[in-house]
Amino acid sequence: MKSSYNGLLTQVSIAHLVSHLHIMTVPSLLPLLPGQMQVSFVELGIAISVFGIVSGVVQAPLGFLVDRVGARIMLMAALLLASASFGLLAVLPSYTCLLVVMVLAGVANGVYHPADYSLLSHGIPSDVMGRAFSIHTFAGFLGAALAPMIMIGVALATSPRWSFAVSALAALLGWCVMFVGTAAPGRPAAAATAKSRATEETRPLATPVMTLAVLTLMFALLGLSTGSIDKFSVSALIQGFDVSLPAANMALTAFLFASAFGVLAGGVLADRTDKHGYVAVVALGLAALLVVLVIEVRLSPVLLAVVMGTTGFLTGMVAPSRDMLVRAASPVGAEGRTFGIVSTGFNVSGVLGPILFGFLLDRGQASQVLWVTVGFMVATTIVVLFQERQQRLVQPAA
Repeated sequence: MKSSYNGLLTQVSIAHLVSHLHIMTVPSLLPLLPGQMQVSFVELGIAISVFGIVSGVVQAPLGFLVDRVGARIMLMAALLLASASFGLLAVLPSYTCLLVVMVLAGVANGVYHPADYSLLSHGIPSDVMGRAFSIHTFAGFLGAALAPMIMIGVALATSPRWSFAVSALAALLGWCVMFVGTAAPGRPAAAATAKSRATEETRPLATPVMTLAVLTLMFALLGLSTGSIDKFSVSALIQGFDVSLPAANMALTAFLFASAFGVLAGGVLADRTDKHGYVAVVALGLAALLVVLVIEVRLSPVLLAVVMGTTGFLTGMVAPSRDMLVRAASPVGAEGRTFGIVSTGFNVSGVLGPILFGFLLDRGQASQVLWVTVGFMVATTIVVLFQERQQRLVQPAA
């Protein structure tokens, strides 16, 4: 990847890391916050849901604003707002303040995806776009993985309010990186390779409503597929499969870290083919078979970790191809609003998923959590195949 674009990719990736660190800040502190704020887990769950609902509501409008005002200035504003929000919570660590902060941080979170993808789409050549998307996504995964150890570590050493202060500082540092960094380079079309020019020429002048709906559904199904494993696999394995807590945690850790490296591998693959939908379908299909293996075969802790790790690697590979499918359907110059609209699918899954999987666990149907996960993976492959077919039909006309 050309060095002239590395600065832009670094800035955007750091912002994405911060965004996922913020998403996981309050969930990471759940074991400590009831005593600190004198509230129940249900009340804390409501606060987390407020964050997701606000992000989902504002993300599409903010995507339009990104295209109108500029992605860079919007991203810097989001980092400042997020920093001020968690800084306020560090000063006033009360439940009322937490609800206010979840609203403000939810607004900031709604900026990241449309602004990030707009900056990358405008500043990175098409022939290395897959790797750029994968590095950007990897940074987000890394931020989520770092959050529990940082937040809990700081809270145990001092108090939870200092964990909020660390989150505020992280956003401020991200803003400083963007402030001192160079502005995003102009569109590389003039110096792009023949492959890059061909890719730009096949992009549509407008994104049909049906395409936006299909891509949004794809994001929601992917969020439900991976979110069930991220948040509920440990409880499901313990409750329904007689897996010990250490073994279940080891399996989840393997899944999370392998997912991050699967994203990098998927980025390399995404740049070597234009059949991004088929890449996603194969990876998700194999991942679904591995989840069925976990359900049907009693595995040793080591084998369980290997299978879950491989599942994570495969689902991680899907992310760059997913992003390339969205970019291919986005008009040039409208990447912000397109990604802003379709990314609301993640917010939908973030609200519906916990209710569904929590309901199954409360009814003692732990195995159904994994079977439903398989169902969502299969449904995602169907949606992706449909979108791939539609895109193939559109390209000759373009």
